[in-house]
Amino acid sequence: MNDSINNRHFYDALPRRAAFGDLTDPASYVPLPDDWLIGVSDIAGSTRAVAAGRYKTVNMVGAAVISAQINAAGGQDFPFVFGGDGAGFACPPDRRDKAAAALAAVRCWSTQEFGLTLRVALVPLGDIRAAGLDVSVARYQPAPGVDYAMFSGGGLSWAETRMKAGEFAIPDAPPGTIPDLTGLSCRWSNMRSRNGSILSVVIQPTGSGTGPEFARLADAVVTISRQLDRGGHPVPEAGAVTRWPPPGLTLEAHASHGRVPLARHRRKLLWVTFVNWIFLRWKIPIGRFDPAHYTVTVGRNADFRKFDDGLKMTLDCDAATQKRLRKVLEKAAKNGVIRYGLCEQDEAMMTCIVPSILTDDHVHFIDGAAGGYTEAAAQIKEL
Repeated sequence: MNDSINNRHFYDALPRRAAFGDLTDPASYVPLPDDWLIGVSDIAGSTRAVAAGRYKTVNMVGAAVISAQINAAGGQDFPFVFGGDGAGFACPPDRRDKAAAALAAVRCWSTQEFGLTLRVALVPLGDIRAAGLDVSVARYQPAPGVDYAMFSGGGLSWAETRMKAGEFAIPDAPPGTIPDLTGLSCRWSNMRSRNGSILSVVIQPTGSGTGPEFARLADAVVTISRQLDRGGHPVPEAGAVTRWPPPGLTLEAHASHGRVPLARHRRKLLWVTFVNWIFLRWKIPIGRFDPAHYTVTVGRNADFRKFDDGLKMTLDCDAATQKRLRKVLEKAAKNGVIRYGLCEQDEAMMTCIVPSILTDDHVHFIDGAAGGYTEAAAQIKEL
């Protein structure tokens, strides 16, 4: 019983690390308990969807996987990572059924609302370790109110590969199943580069895990990016900007209309977002809500760099720094240490999960607005 309790609260006990550079050190990661499960998802044909201009929709579906798991977890923290066209997470065994049901519900919703096929799987950690890989996690805290999980060990990537091969599949939810996506939104406007371009970077180790050679390469990349203004953070220090109507209004309507007709719910959201925009635009406090504080916190909380069996970054990057990064990555790729992909664009975009505007635990996923992580990863597949 004690072991079960300890395993269930394993993630709660992990230290929060405030320095992103610490995450390049393999010693920062702790293996998950043996009885945990790994959830993975991705959109089949996401590269084609991006080419058709549907990247904001692709991001919304990827973030929906995390939103549904957060709501199913009932307040219990757990490790998750956003990947652009999908997401990964880990959960204790007592949450298996709820996690599987939430995955199946988002898969059903993705097909019904957008015609996008979401692949999902729930993989026992024992199977990953039997394959000679592992899943270790760390917690990165970019701001006092929020932290994000970082993954290492190769197991998350292995689980995704097996999912794409049709293994560890979850039974379909009944037609019409609606996931709980409370808090999922995308109301902020795209953020134009201030330094030259928004560079989406995806770096994967060539080996089955993330060993010392990859750790040294990751440290070099993080060191270079640290020399950018605010470390390459795409969100301005004063916070993101919102306009009305927000560009993601229809997507948010798809996420929250439930059984109400989409058009009717969209009209309701037009009014709700207009009122919100007035308070945010002119920073008008209302009750306990401080719009100025909230706007700044959005930027501080933003998830623009992560480790998930590799390194992903969305950087506001100048030409000289991009040249340095390319040189380091090309050398590492030539030496067989990594594979990598880069996507250069003019803007970054943000997809959000906001449980409450009165607390600072809202999360914001940053990606490039013209292909981003999906396009960068597609370059790797073409190698």
